[in-house]
Amino acid sequence: RSCNPPVGNLATGRTPVTLTTCGQNSTELYCFYPDQNLLHQVSHGCGQPRCTKCNANQPDNSHLPADMTDDFFANPVSWWQSAQGVHREEIRLDFETEFYLTHVIAVFKSPRPAAMVLERSQDYGQTWRPYKYFSVNCTATFGLHDDLIEEGSMCTSRYSDAVPCTRGEVIYRALSPANKIEDPYSPEAQDLLKLTNLRFLLLKRQECPCHDSGLVEKPQRFAHYAIYDLIIRGSCFCNGHAEESPGSAGFLREPGSCVGVVHGKCVCRHNTAGDHCEKCAPLYNDQPWKPGDGKTGAPNECRKCRCHNHADSCHFDLSVWLASGKRSGGVCDNCKHNTEGHRCQRCKPGYYRDRGKPVSSTEVCKPCACQPMGSANATFSRSWRCHPKTGFCYCKPGVAGPNCDRCLMGYWGFGENGCRPCDCARDCDPHTGNCFNGYDNEPFFNIPIGGRIPDLVQMPTNESEEEWKWNDHEQGFSALRHPEKCVCKEKVLGSVTDFCQMKYAYVIKARILSAHDKGTHAEVVVKVKKVLKSGKVKIARSNRSIYPESWTNRGCTCPILNPGTDYLIAGQEDSRTSKLLVNMNSLVKPWKAYLGKQVSDILRTGCK
Repeated sequence: RSCNPPVGNLATGRTPVTLTTCGQNSTELYCFYPDQNLLHQVSHGCGQPRCTKCNANQPDNSHLPADMTDDFFANPVSWWQSAQGVHREEIRLDFETEFYLTHVIAVFKSPRPAAMVLERSQDYGQTWRPYKYFSVNCTATFGLHDDLIEEGSMCTSRYSDAVPCTRGEVIYRALSPANKIEDPYSPEAQDLLKLTNLRFLLLKRQECPCHDSGLVEKPQRFAHYAIYDLIIRGSCFCNGHAEESPGSAGFLREPGSCVGVVHGKCVCRHNTAGDHCEKCAPLYNDQPWKPGDGKTGAPNECRKCRCHNHADSCHFDLSVWLASGKRSGGVCDNCKHNTEGHRCQRCKPGYYRDRGKPVSSTEVCKPCACQPMGSANATFSRSWRCHPKTGFCYCKPGVAGPNCDRCLMGYWGFGENGCRPCDCARDCDPHTGNCFNGYDNEPFFNIPIGGRIPDLVQMPTNESEEEWKWNDHEQGFSALRHPEKCVCKEKVLGSVTDFCQMKYAYVIKARILSAHDKGTHAEVVVKVKKVLKSGKVKIARSNRSIYPESWTNRGCTCPILNPGTDYLIAGQEDSRTSKLLVNMNSLVKPWKAYLGKQVSDILRTGCK
């Protein structure tokens, strides 16, 4: 819910500033009528005046501005008094911060002024605006209607009578029937109630209307303003986000300070901060700050930014807020633990995310471990050393391995420019480039199936997708990493006679799902969609593997098989191992309906 701090006397512990004080320069003699005579008037007049001296430098004879705001219970007869003969006097109270005003009470020792203005400033005294005008005759003095006649007028004669000649009160209420406020934290309420300074302008003095005309004393000795008590009731200004200032019951007792001083710093709730809870706490800026709603009671709490424990603060960004449909506008500041992004949600360049740790872990981002000689500088983003989600390094042409630390099969001469292609039909020595001409050094079909190779042409951007994995014995196809390097002389569909002479063992329609590098051979996983012909190896409409024999030619799978594409594939089989083979004599074409019909017709009628 929205909160309201307690109301106290803002004048307590604070000293007003006045233009004059009696006895400032020298001792003054002044006269007054005793209170008891004035409070209990009799028909014969005000009684005999009393005269005494005032000296601001003598504690027993001084009447300083601080006497207006002292404890009126402990010092009921202390007062401030102006110099003699002044008509215009000013009493100003300056606050160190913003407060909310509820009402003002001034108790005069002298007769109340015939004309006076109560003003407030909201900018520490640079500009002033009136709260209320006070006058015996509002129209004659200020050109305003009297609120005794016209309710809501800015002027009143209610508190300007000379009688009572002492202990007369002047009262101002900030909230009155004329000033109805539904939400005390709305801009309208703040404009009315918030203040940094308050001042009385005393404009016209008036004498006590005593009937005793035979005054012995000089009239000027009665010509002064005097005030017993100045009470300014108000509270901390906390925007509906606090119920107290530091200390018990909303009041702070500092060493050497008065009891009951209302301090302006709030003890903020609702994840807000600042002296007046006027902003959100450092890590709670995911939506715009709002004051509490005093009408509905809604607290309008500040919401925490999603920084995944990698930032100590965030700021609100309007463009991010609007782009999210006004759901989230927080941008994390100074992401730690090698993270970056609006929510510290990704690893910064040179680091990749450790999927084995929660995103809030301080060790979620690991440094890339790319071999400097084998890794490429110009990648998808110039600042990336490895992929930020997988740690997979970007290799130079002909280079393979998770860390780009060795040559691809079919390449040799690891160096600053990557690896050079073997000038061989198959593989070569990675150090010398000497060709391997036989199969003795390369057992072809006896390596167990490994993990999936990442397809760098179509990189996933959603963090929820399956993690890409490498095993130490696996290498990547440069056909995927550098497709422009792969130029295969493909078999074309010639005449019926040419097609039949190839004596293909199988003809299928299949979609390429993934490619695997087994170190000594390649394996391509396909989904068989249609079987046009099969031999000794049984082929079902399901996922199975085919094996390119020419995969080491320049580090490519030839013919080229692109994942996600449907192909017409016609090739040979190895009945001993039940494997479907693909080589440079195989017919591999992207699937077209007319092409499938043409081959079906040839198989049905042409090859006998």
